[in-house]
Amino acid sequence: MKKIRNRALINSILNILYPRHCPICHEILKDQKSLICPVCAGEIKPINSWRCMKCGRPVGETEEYCGECRKGGREFTQGRGIFLYNDKMKASVVRYKYYGCREYGDFYAAAMCRYARDEILRWKPDVIVPVPLHKKKLRTRGFNQSEYLARRVAGFYGIPISVRIIYKTKNTKSQKKLSARERRKNLEEAFSVAERLDGLSVLVIDDVYTTGSTMDAVSAALKEKGAEKIYFLTVCIGRN
Repeated sequence: MKKIRNRALINSILNILYPRHCPICHEILKDQKSLICPVCAGEIKPINSWRCMKCGRPVGETEEYCGECRKGGREFTQGRGIFLYNDKMKASVVRYKYYGCREYGDFYAAAMCRYARDEILRWKPDVIVPVPLHKKKLRTRGFNQSEYLARRVAGFYGIPISVRIIYKTKNTKSQKKLSARERRKNLEEAFSVAERLDGLSVLVIDDVYTTGSTMDAVSAALKEKGAEKIYFLTVCIGRN
């Protein structure tokens, strides 16, 4: 009981010194126990209808697959992004990754657990793995944003997590300004898997899915080591 009281006191002090902000509008939360302000909670909506059956991008009412997935060649089995990667979410993710707003990850993870519940229960992954960062980038950034999310999703569903199965062997250039073809080239032989995964179903966690080049590269590396099914879950996903 004393430990609980002490923890509550520490949290109260931290909320005063470092108050939580809304991950969307970045205003200080009046209710420090909330993860998002009421206004933004009413405005931000998950992608629920008309999604690509492969990657989960929003598509037209008559489409089953997005333009990229219709071309084939995807290395993963299936995936989903929770929110559309629009200007608001892009600004939010940038603050999360680069400007110390790590608490935004709590909202992202909660949204992943809530809105992707049906997919996670259907996929039945044996293990969850975050997309790894190269050690140089990890030192610069201070944390792996994908691992932060993966640990919370794994804990919520009681699924084993491993941050050692896959690692990044090449310190690649930033993908932001590269074309889809350049992104694929940039990621060639960028990931390596440390152990056999024969017959396992793997859920890969990342923050953003745009062209899918990173997820394809990670999935290809996992498949080489025997993973049977590879699913992914991201906070955001780009348009078709």
